[in-house]
Amino acid sequence: MDKSAVGTDSHVTFHYRLTLPDGQVVFDTFVERPATIQMGLGQFAPGLERCMMALREGEERSYALGPDDAFGPRNPELVQKISKGLLAQHVDPNDPLEPGDLLEFPTPEGGRFAGVFKGWEDDGALFDFNHPLAGQPLDFVVRIVGVINA
Repeated sequence: MDKSAVGTDSHVTFHYRLTLPDGQVVFDTFVERPATIQMGLGQFAPGLERCMMALREGEERSYALGPDDAFGPRNPELVQKISKGLLAQHVDPNDPLEPGDLLEFPTPEGGRFAGVFKGWEDDGALFDFNHPLAGQPLDFVVRIVGVINA
């Protein structure tokens, strides 16, 4: 493999822009500092990492990604009901939930995961734990700033 090209375990510094089909910019590092990741560790969406493979320092590419390509398809199993008891542990009773609110929950391993409140259903609250961009078509522009390979 070319030592200057992005590979499966490269450390990569890059600028990128994600845009919805209507032109709305979701994220843009071209106006800020570039991002730096190690490929293959889940720090960046797998579909976006695939687009960066084999690119070299200084290269810039644009990709039109289908609805399932960047952040994967929406998973209906990730829309779940949370009991009011569990919810009470994570919500300020003086700040009522509104549809679209993002709430974080702890994991048993000490991490955190986030869900978007969709509404009330019987004895619980409905949350969508899909990535907000899952199932969305996106335009992805990437410029490689630097590549370090082991």
